[in-house]
Amino acid sequence: MRREEARMAEEPLRLLQFTKSFHIGGTEVQVVELLRGLPASYRVQLAVLQDEGPLMGAVRQLGHVPEVFPLKGSLARPNSAMQVARLASWLRRERVELVHAHDFYSTMLVVPAAKLAGTKVIVGRLDLAHWHGKARRAVLQGLTQLADHVVANAEAIRRMLVEEEGMSADKVSVIPNGLDVARFDARVREGLKAPLPDTRGAPVVVHVANMNHPVKRQEDLLRALAMVRLKGLVLHAFLVGDGPRRPELERMAKELGLTDTVHFLGHRADVPALYARADFGVLCSTAEGMSNAVMEGMAAGLPMVVTRVGGNPELVADGERGLVVPPLQPQAMSEAFQRLLKDRELGRRMGAEARAFVERELSLERLVRRHDAVYRRVTRGG
Repeated sequence: MRREEARMAEEPLRLLQFTKSFHIGGTEVQVVELLRGLPASYRVQLAVLQDEGPLMGAVRQLGHVPEVFPLKGSLARPNSAMQVARLASWLRRERVELVHAHDFYSTMLVVPAAKLAGTKVIVGRLDLAHWHGKARRAVLQGLTQLADHVVANAEAIRRMLVEEEGMSADKVSVIPNGLDVARFDARVREGLKAPLPDTRGAPVVVHVANMNHPVKRQEDLLRALAMVRLKGLVLHAFLVGDGPRRPELERMAKELGLTDTVHFLGHRADVPALYARADFGVLCSTAEGMSNAVMEGMAAGLPMVVTRVGGNPELVADGERGLVVPPLQPQAMSEAFQRLLKDRELGRRMGAEARAFVERELSLERLVRRHDAVYRRVTRGG
């Protein structure tokens, strides 16, 4: 037995990372960082549901050509069962010891396939399940219970899993997102990829989020900005992101008389450089996991104004690394903006502490080290 354990300890751990696709998003970015950072003691393979997305180039540069298991529409179609069987066979053939499913759709495929193949499986739960209806959430809860371990990226998610979904606390590990600070700084130095509106030296707040879902609550930001204007203060806002809600938000900005100070920038590939040209950042969601947008703002040395939901307060300690306000309360957000506009030294001090926190607690090295410890504990008891 000891000889077998020694042999296993010497051999690379056969690990499969499984994610939906490589479109730009917080989960996908974290998967790329893991692919980049895991040591040679792993034989890492990659699988996706969709072989597409802007981050695919970075994946291929790392030497990964993902195996594709396409769902082709609804999970209820016969193809889903076929892909489960195909993945189970592939896991056995490749002698995969552990598979990490990083998102909802991947979990639907991976957990049953891993159970069929006798492969250990970790499920990533990276949000508060606020996107799902009751039926989907019930299925996700059931499959999460079947997993060998669960990785959450915020303490708020761990509490939800234990208190609401009945997960055993020892089956859940909290691993905050990581950020490669050196690469982030290099992107700042690369500068802007496209011009910015001329703000004539006025203060700027940046909001980075998609415009696909009301949970991001850009409308609360617009109302807060209108309140700031009524106080006679000038504050420009750069709204980064796009989606079907953008025309509605642009109409709202016009109705509030903000078209000269609110700038819709669409998707940008130069967010670090954009943050570096701002005075503070904001995220006004009603639900969040661990926000990469907030982390990047902090890495840029900005005080962040965030809503008290999900992992936001874990990143932005109120009054230390930024300001935390209740969700759905534009008045409170406006007051936070006014405080930062009137006390610029406070903003600089909180921004410096935010940057120090990212360097200390959210490094890529810590992300990889924490995953490594969980992977080995789940597969080999190490």
